Amino acid sequence: MHIDHAPDAPPLPEITFDDFLKVDIRIGTVVEARPFPEARKPALILTLDFGGAIGRRTSSAQITQNHAPEELVGRQVLAVVNFPPRRIGPVMSEVLTLGVPSADGTVMLCGPDRPVPDGGRLY
Repeated sequence: MHIDHAPDAPPLPEITFDDFLKVDIRIGTVVEARPFPEARKPALILTLDFGGAIGRRTSSAQITQNHAPEELVGRQVLAVVNFPPRRIGPVMSEVLTLGVPSADGTVMLCGPDRPVPDGGRLY
């Protein structure tokens, strides 16, 4: 399924609140960010620390247009932590790091304005 990320895209089909609650979106801190040269599209490999029960997880993220690896360490970001892992080239991506489109359509990461405890679930 391909989703149109444009600001004027029509809404997706309605889901129930119970369906939404099945998606586990948590906050994690980037502890490592490095280039992913083997990816088909420019990407970074992120190691995110969600603390507690989840711990550290890996994510492949196509965020190179707006985010340099050296600027990401220590930043908190939102990610879906309960999708099945997905192999992307030689990397097993364990979480889906979340972002929104900038004015030019490139990805901007989502995260809090101030530090919050790692592992916190999105309301």
